[in-house]
Amino acid sequence: MSELAQQPTTRTGVAAELMARFEPECLYQETVDGIATLWVSRNRLLDVMRYLKHEIDKPFPLLFDLSAIDERLREHRAGQPASDFTVFYHLISLERNEDVRIKVALADDDLSLPTLTSVWPAANWYEREVFDMFGIDVIGHPNLFRILTPPLWEGHPLRKEHPARATEMDPYEMSPEIKHEQQEALRFVPEQWGMSTEAKHTDFMFLNLGPNHPSVHGVFRIALQLDGEVLVDAVPDIGYHHRGAEKMAERQSWHTFIPYTDRIDYLGGVMNNMPYVMAVEKMAGIEVPDRAKVIRIMLAEMFRISSHLLFFGTFAQDVGQMSPVLYMFADRERLFSNIEAITGGRMHPMWFRIGGVAQDLPDGWDTMLRDWLDYMPKRLDEYDSVSMNNSILKQRTVGIGPYNTQEGLEWGVTGPNLRATGSDWDLRKKRPYGGYDQFDFEIPVAANGDCYDRCWVRVQEIRQSLRIIRQCLDNMPSGPYKAIHPQTTPPLRERTMEDIETLIQHFLNVSWGPVIPSSECSVNIEATKGWNSYYLISDGGTGSYRTRIRTPSFPHLQMIPLISRGFMIADLIAIIASIDFVMADVDR
Repeated sequence: MSELAQQPTTRTGVAAELMARFEPECLYQETVDGIATLWVSRNRLLDVMRYLKHEIDKPFPLLFDLSAIDERLREHRAGQPASDFTVFYHLISLERNEDVRIKVALADDDLSLPTLTSVWPAANWYEREVFDMFGIDVIGHPNLFRILTPPLWEGHPLRKEHPARATEMDPYEMSPEIKHEQQEALRFVPEQWGMSTEAKHTDFMFLNLGPNHPSVHGVFRIALQLDGEVLVDAVPDIGYHHRGAEKMAERQSWHTFIPYTDRIDYLGGVMNNMPYVMAVEKMAGIEVPDRAKVIRIMLAEMFRISSHLLFFGTFAQDVGQMSPVLYMFADRERLFSNIEAITGGRMHPMWFRIGGVAQDLPDGWDTMLRDWLDYMPKRLDEYDSVSMNNSILKQRTVGIGPYNTQEGLEWGVTGPNLRATGSDWDLRKKRPYGGYDQFDFEIPVAANGDCYDRCWVRVQEIRQSLRIIRQCLDNMPSGPYKAIHPQTTPPLRERTMEDIETLIQHFLNVSWGPVIPSSECSVNIEATKGWNSYYLISDGGTGSYRTRIRTPSFPHLQMIPLISRGFMIADLIAIIASIDFVMADVDR
């Protein structure tokens, strides 16, 4: 780290406090996103993290993300210490409204570092993911085994030498011996899950909920430890839907990875495009036109409503109401008709582009959208009467699965699930991005943090999203729908017929992708289910060197044991429904 020690240390905020406390072991790195990024030695990692969590003025209670980078093939690392593998930690202080990124450099022949589970319980799954994907040993972890790949998977998928496609691997063969070995590896042993088989006065029963069960909303398994019908423990098991989205990003151009982002939270549509393209734009220095910003916000809020309508209907269905989901799906179809008229697609229009959006708004878009905006508030009033004020739904959800704001932050909870506890943190207000500072809307906040409040917050958010969309409709700016910039991908199509330079640029950017300067950038947005961020690393090429996708559903599921113990199995169904997740958002 000696090459960094020569840098000036005139920093502000948390960077200055850390460097004053831990210098020379704490060294600064410049990044495009402006997040304070500091390298610390492995031996001081726990000291630094405990200081940030407990000792610093206005601490950092949220471990937002934790992952790693295989640095061995990276060429442009000026100003960074030597490192074969880097583990990074992204922390957020809501009180300061400030982020800090801590990095630890590791050598290939010594891949280990201490666990942070004693500081943040949310570190548990993230550290298992680092072990699974990169083969980094986490000393002291309570349950360190693979989390996204099968138990006997060979290799670590996010290492650079690991094949990216099945065609790069030998044909798979399953002999009787291998089959037996695989079956034995999948055998359920309660002690390996942190469960005991018996207590002094009772024998426990174990039950698998999933991985294929309608109430778990996807390919998701929960191992239940029961004392009669009372939940003693409920341990989630994920990875059944893992597709390697972060690995896919390494073999796509910056432009061609956009369709993959739609499929992360497959109910969020273009909402998933936004943090990705905004991060690329920041690295490329692209300023998005006002018209494109408003179009993006309008479409993002339409998908927020679409996602919340599906949540609302299935939530009511899971606690016993059959009719609401049918009506809400019909309303969702009317919304998709508007989305299809504008983008040409429905659930996955993959419509945002680097520099703007794919096309301008079609003629007549406003008439169709205004009709839907006039229609929806009355429907929401009906749903309040039918569902939110229904005595049976309240009995099934009020007081069930509660947690407070502090507990939510400890476990990495964000978005509506955190606002249900009384926190008013919404990135659209606290850190306006993409033009949200120009809109007038409120942030619904509940108080009890239970299943009912998690639903109530989302229902109120639908009303606020309708309010935002109407402002987009009434105040749509004129001008281009995409930036006129060399890195905009693809360039404005109509200009390709006007000059040969734009035609060549169009061909190169679509065929190979734009060349993004070597840099690092993270962009975080208020997505449908919580905070979603893309942390991109460019090595000066036409594609990403490392794409880290931080999704809200991943930490939310990790909290299930805490909020379900002592309840009944039927209560667990309500708890699962209230979290609002999709497994593609968890497993990626």
